[in-house]
Parts: sequence; C-alpha cells; structure tokens
Amino acid sequence: MSAKGGKTRLYEVLEIQPGATEAEIKKAYRKLAMKYHPDKNAHSEDAADKFKEVGHAYEILSDPEKRQIYDQYGEEGLDGQGGGAGGMSAEDLFSQFFGGMGGGMGGMFGGGGGGMQHQGPKRSRDIVHVHKVALEDLYKGKVSKLALQKSVLCAKCDGRGGKEGAVKKCTGCGGAGMKTMMRQMGPMIQRFQTVCPDCNGEGENIREKDRCKGCMGKKTVTERKVLHVHVDKGMQDGQKVTFNGEGDQGPDIIPGDVVFVIEQKPHDRFERKGDDLYYNAKIDLLTALAGGQIAIEHLDDRWLTVTILPGEVISPGSVKQVRGQGMPSYRHHDCGNLYIKFDVEFPESNFNTPEKLQELENILPPRKVAEIPTDAMTEDLVLEDVDPREHARASHGATGVDDDEDMQGGGERVQCASQ
Repeated sequence: MSAKGGKTRLYEVLEIQPGATEAEIKKAYRKLAMKYHPDKNAHSEDAADKFKEVGHAYEILSDPEKRQIYDQYGEEGLDGQGGGAGGMSAEDLFSQFFGGMGGGMGGMFGGGGGGMQHQGPKRSRDIVHVHKVALEDLYKGKVSKLALQKSVLCAKCDGRGGKEGAVKKCTGCGGAGMKTMMRQMGPMIQRFQTVCPDCNGEGENIREKDRCKGCMGKKTVTERKVLHVHVDKGMQDGQKVTFNGEGDQGPDIIPGDVVFVIEQKPHDRFERKGDDLYYNAKIDLLTALAGGQIAIEHLDDRWLTVTILPGEVISPGSVKQVRGQGMPSYRHHDCGNLYIKFDVEFPESNFNTPEKLQELENILPPRKVAEIPTDAMTEDLVLEDVDPREHARASHGATGVDDDEDMQGGGERVQCASQ
C-alpha cells in the first residue's frame, strides 16, 4: 500500500474528485474492486495490492465521520481507529458490499460454483494493537487504560440504516446485490453476474428521506471505548491480552476481538532472558582482589547490596548469580535469578611509586618465571603503546601483497625473499 501523505491520496486511489458524492464513491469502488479482484487477477501481485488499497480508500471515504477527519487531517488523523469502517479485510469488505458472496468470486469470473454459496454470519477482523511496556511494569504488574475507536451498531436505528420498515430488500436481486445476466457471443451464450442496477449492489433500497440521521444510512457509527489492559507480573514479550467480542460491530457480523500484543521496552540496566535478569557491574581492581560491595537498583526501586567476600577473586568477564532476584514467573510468581557479569577496571599506568609496587611482591602469588632453554638466543625488549595509524597499515598489508601487485594480471607476483 502506498505511503501515507496528503489529503487527496485516497480520492486519487478511487480515481474521483475530493468533492465526490456518496454514490460516486460507491460507483468508483464497485468498478475498481471488480477490476482488481484477486480471483480475476490470480497471478498478479500488483493487482492484489491495488485491490487492498482500493478497499482501504473506500473504508475511509464511505464513512462520513472518518471522511471528515481525513479531509481535515489526512490519514495521520485516523491512526488508532481500528483500520477504518468496520475494520474488515479487503475481501470481507468486498463480500459485504456485493451482498455476502464470501471470500471468492464464484461464477462472477468463471470460477465455477454456479452462483453464490450460503454462508453463516461473518466475523469482523480482529483489532490488533502493540502495547509497549517498561520492564519495571512487567516486574511489578500494571493496569493500563487504553482508548480505541471502533464501529458499533447505530443506536438510533438499531443498525437498520433507516426507519423501521423503511429498508426494503431489493426485488431485482433478492437482496444479493448481484444479478445473473446472459449474453450471446457467436454460437455460445455466456452467463455472468453483474451489480444489480436497482440497488447499486447494496441488496436493499431505502428512500433518502427515511435514512437514519445518526448514521446516514450506514447502520454503524464510530465509538470511543476505553479498555483496562491488565499487564500481569512476569508477562513475556509477545504475549497477548485479548478482549473477546470487543471488535467492530456491523449488521449480521459477529464482532471480532481486540488484541493487545505486549512489547517489552529496552532497559538501560537489565537484560531479560526468560525469568532471569542479566546485569553488567563495573568494579575496581581492589574490590576484585580483596572483596567489597556493589549496589544494584532493582526494578521495584529496592537497592540490592551484594557482598564480594575477601579472598573471592573476581576475574574480568566472570559471571556470578544472586538467587531469586530475577523476574517473577507468569502467574506463579516464583522468581528467576539475577546474573551479574563483572568488568574489572584496572588502575592507570604508574598509579604508585616503585617502592609501593614492590610491596605487591609480598602480597600476591609469586610470578611465573618464563622457562627459556639455556642455549637459546635472547633479546631484551620493552612494550610500547600501539600507534593506531601504524596498526591500520599493518592490518591492511597483512597478506604480504601490495595494492599495485593486486592490480596486475597473471605471472608470478610473489617471490621468496631469498633464493
């Protein structure tokens, strides 16, 4: 589907002017939906995308309230309203428009079946929202109040679209919205279906003066609903909170569900893996060798004071655990573990006098003396800091082949230093 932008794009999709009437919008949708329907263009991905785009445009522009919002603010103003009128897929919208023909076109495009098939009540598409939750709230639990826009049956007309008794089933198509026609092509007679001209594909007729003023004959209106989403302790990323039957309503349609998908926000201190938490702690060399304490702010505002016992040497990169201080398990609330990975910060060079450093000889384990054969040649060298530029050049020329030689073709380009 095309990217959002402007306040005329949906009109351009339906190939109509922004001031088009309701009848012109229906006529344009009918024409384009028939043209790009997947059953008629079985192997065309472009037609399938166009079919969805046409359906989306009609969902918005066929609803007076959503059309008014779109004309004023563009598609951005409609964000969070459940996908438009009815919140249905392009196929369901097409089926409802053409009188309940189901997902396929049947005999309309020569697909067999000899006409429409009986189906039970349709179900509106589920409304799915991503609910971003902080790790603190997944640890402690939370109730979020979230508002959404959805379609509900018009209370003024009880979802009829007009006065009681004013809505009449079309006698031309029997309420199907389609009529079977025949035409002769040479020696053969072709049977096909077309939109009923008596009701313009609606399957019913209602006089303009009898239309409901609350829904303008659409049978549904948009309602703002506030839902209380219970985020339980220990819920995982990707878990769903479902409100059954809270989806969009419509005549002869079973409301779908409203589904909130939990998305855990990244955290600046902890990483979560299942019910366990991982934490990176920086300690100085003295603490790593002689013991001490570290303080960790937990997800419920507690501060954990973790003791490193004297004599317990902490190596750089080592991992220790604190039992029972991880995440609570979902609905059981038994807690996982807290794993701490240590980064040991060493002092800077020449941090003390040679005399003081000599005292370490009496504290630390003795040095391991390198074993060199007595008859080996030795050379005394001193370490230096790395020059980044020299290191980069050395890495670039590590293969022992110059760039100029790489550009030459064929021949012996690399020779032994001594022959």
